[in-house]
Amino acid sequence: MKKLFSTLLSATMILTLAGCSNGGKTSASTGTDDKTYTVGMVCIGNAEMAYDRNFYNAADAAKKILADKGINIEWKYTYDHPEGDPVAADCTEFGEDGAIAVFLNSYGMENAMLTVAGDYPETVFASLTNEGSKSDDLDNTVNAFPSIFEGRYLTGIAAGMKLNEMIENGEITEDEAVLGYVGAYTYAEVVSGYTSFYLGAKSVCPSATMLVEFIGSWGDPAMEATTAEHLIDQGAVVISQHSDSTTPATKCQEKGVYHIGYNIDMSDVAPEASIVSSTIDWTNYFVYVIETIVNGGTVDQDYMNHGIKEGDIKLTALNEEVAATGTAEAIEAAKQDIVDGKLHVFDTSTFTVGGKEVTEAYLDMNADFTPDDVNAISDGYYHESVYKSAPNFDLRIDGITLVNEAY
Repeated sequence: MKKLFSTLLSATMILTLAGCSNGGKTSASTGTDDKTYTVGMVCIGNAEMAYDRNFYNAADAAKKILADKGINIEWKYTYDHPEGDPVAADCTEFGEDGAIAVFLNSYGMENAMLTVAGDYPETVFASLTNEGSKSDDLDNTVNAFPSIFEGRYLTGIAAGMKLNEMIENGEITEDEAVLGYVGAYTYAEVVSGYTSFYLGAKSVCPSATMLVEFIGSWGDPAMEATTAEHLIDQGAVVISQHSDSTTPATKCQEKGVYHIGYNIDMSDVAPEASIVSSTIDWTNYFVYVIETIVNGGTVDQDYMNHGIKEGDIKLTALNEEVAATGTAEAIEAAKQDIVDGKLHVFDTSTFTVGGKEVTEAYLDMNADFTPDDVNAISDGYYHESVYKSAPNFDLRIDGITLVNEAY
């Protein structure tokens, strides 16, 4: 079979686990300090996509940290395989190649991976942003997803501050404080992200409303740009996104509106539009997993509750030339409140559904799409990514209008 591998970047990552009663999976030490470990990553896109570049950057950073600890890794990559048979083939090739671990960097890949992971028990398959491996019967599969909703909330504050500035300058009225959001699918991951962004904006600009339009793809540069333009045509003056390319940012630059990014700093492609981006920094996770496994320890089966406080969620540098005065201070204050446990992103007193405060939201804990008896709401807020790493907030709150629900 023709090899799909490419050593575009040299970085680091491992993960091995075997069933244990506390929900983790463990493995004995995998080697010695002078050994170079092969690790694979199956990528939904390629180096041209902002989403994938964020993973490469973290992998490269982890490699340097681990090299200082005497752990040497060679990364190998496959590209442009979002789901299905190509993903299974990638996992098979990595397994045959002797990779210690294979990381799948996007939602939708997990089902294909699970069809072949059992054939390579010495290789650990990590589904990032997925949830099925948490409840499967394989000892070599795991899930991980840091708490990106915290970062989304903070960038929402930046958006809200910009709306306030535009209102104060007479550029828009309070009723025209409209946000736009380019969404991939109607999955909980996307709903959680756009809702947290909106709640951050509304925390400083109470009159803010938001339009969300879905594209039916994690990344489609042309459609992302078209959708951003459509939202602008409907009155959105600040656009954010849960999509993989930078074209919403460049469209905002072209149309003279403002932009909040995702995954990477987008001010280089939209210097007059881009305010700030939220990002998952996977470096900590890569280092934690690799070092733990090489030392024969136990790695968490479902990596969760890692966010701003732990350094897994970050914001890119604030574009001071575009951001409203006082934005940095407002973000820092909210960030500290999140770290101190004083601020909960999904505080149920800050939103309604159908005009009513929500007190119950039962979760699907076994990836079988039937709600179990775990109520995610307690102590006055929705506990996102507390019972499992994958986002599960999917309430449709007031103030957000879905332009389409086809996906």
